[in-house]
Amino acid sequence: QVPLVASGGGLVQAGGPLTPSCGAPGPTLNHHNVAWFRQAPGKQREFVAVISWSGGSRYYADSVKGRFTISRANAKNTLYLQMNSLKPEDTAVYYCAARVFGVLKYSRYDYNYWGQGTQVTVSS
Repeated sequence: QVPLVASGGGLVQAGGPLTPSCGAPGPTLNHHNVAWFRQAPGKQREFVAVISWSGGSRYYADSVKGRFTISRANAKNTLYLQMNSLKPEDTAVYYCAARVFGVLKYSRYDYNYWGQGTQVTVSS
């Protein structure tokens, strides 16, 4: 019922920036918290960052804290993940996910709406 479309991934050199985004055309994401997860080949999907529906609260995984910034344009139902100082270990498929608003959640199992993912590859 809530379509999420992730885009903006790509190939980037280590240390460089990249800002994938996630949108929800048509249906709105009002009153939904939205998060980024990532999954590298052979690994489980892991939490990256989350933002409340209002944009007032944010939380980051320790592995990306200080390097990534999550933001949201609520009027356009668009989520961004500004990634700086990228490392090869950041290489993964990045997924956006959503759930109803409330206390911020950090487990993949807490989210019921998912985008298709966008590939981010960081070369060394």
